[in-house]
Amino acid sequence: MKNFWQKLNKPFFCLAPMADVTDCAFRTIIAKYGKPDVFWTEFVSADGLAHPDAREKLIIDLRYSKKEHPIVAQIFGARPENIKNASKLCRELGFDGIDINMGCPDRSIEKQGAGACMIKSPDIAKKIIQSAKEGAGDLPVSVKTRIGYNKYDPEWIKFLLEQDIQALTIHLRTRKEMSLVPAHWEYMKELVEIKNKLGVDTVIIGNGDVEDLEDGRKKIAESGADGVMIGRGIFGNPWLFGERKNIGVEEKLKVMLEHTKLFEKMLGEHKNFSIMKKHYKAYVNGFEGAKELRMELMEGGDYKDIEKVVKVFLKKIPKL
Repeated sequence: MKNFWQKLNKPFFCLAPMADVTDCAFRTIIAKYGKPDVFWTEFVSADGLAHPDAREKLIIDLRYSKKEHPIVAQIFGARPENIKNASKLCRELGFDGIDINMGCPDRSIEKQGAGACMIKSPDIAKKIIQSAKEGAGDLPVSVKTRIGYNKYDPEWIKFLLEQDIQALTIHLRTRKEMSLVPAHWEYMKELVEIKNKLGVDTVIIGNGDVEDLEDGRKKIAESGADGVMIGRGIFGNPWLFGERKNIGVEEKLKVMLEHTKLFEKMLGEHKNFSIMKKHYKAYVNGFEGAKELRMELMEGGDYKDIEKVVKVFLKKIPKL
C-alpha cells in the first residue's frame, strides 16, 4: 500500500476540507505562501460523481496541482457502489489518499444518509469504508468524523479504529454541538488510548479550535495525537502553515488580489464570484479603513472591480 501517512514526520499539520473555501485556487495560494503537510480537497458527492452530467460539474472540485502533494480527496455518500467508483476515480486522478466524510452536520447531506448521519448507522459506515477500500486499491483510506451525534460516544471512535483505516480525523465536537461550543480537546487523550489498546497503526488527527501551529503543537503534546487539522484559522491567512506573522496591509491586499485573479482564472466558469467575498472579510480586518474597504469589495463583481478598489485604497495609506 502507498501509505504516505506512515512516512510523515510527527507532529504534522493538515488543511481542513471546507466547502466553497479550500478550492483549488485557494489551495494554490496556500501552497505558495505556507504549505501544510497534507492537503484535503473540498468534499465531493460520490452520488454526483456517479452521474455523467453531474460529474462534469463536480470534477472541478477534484482539480489540484503537483505542488499540493500529498493531497487527499474527500468524498461523501451512503451508496457503497458509488463510493467504490468515486474512490476508483480519485485513484485514477492521482490522489495520495481517499477520505470519507462522516462528520458533516449539513441537513441536506444527512438526508442522503451521509456525513454525520453515519454516526447513527455503523453498519452502513462499515460497508462504505469497505467499498472505498475496494475502489482505492493501493491508496490509504481515512475517515473524518465527530466525537458523537448527540453526545460524546467513544464507542463510535473505537468502531472506526477497528475498520483498518489508515488515518482518522476527529472533530472534537458532537453533531448536535455543530461549531457552537469550544472543541472538547479533553477527550482526545482517552481516544488516543483507545487506539493504543487496540494496537492499530491508524494515524490520529485532532480537529477543532486549533489557532495556529504553536497551539497545535501544544494540543498534540497534551493529547498524544499524531497531528492536527486547521480549518477556520486559515481564513485570510495563507501564511499560517509557514508561521509567518505580522503581515503588512499592502502585502496582505496584494495576495488577496492574487487569490482573486486565480479564482477567476481557474473557477470563473464554474463557481459564483460571491464565494470570494467570504475571503475578503477575512483578509480585510484589523487595520484603519478596513470596514470601509470591505464594504466596497462586497460591491465588486470580478477581478477588475476588486483591483480598482484596492489600488485606490493603497494610494491613500502611507507605505508600511
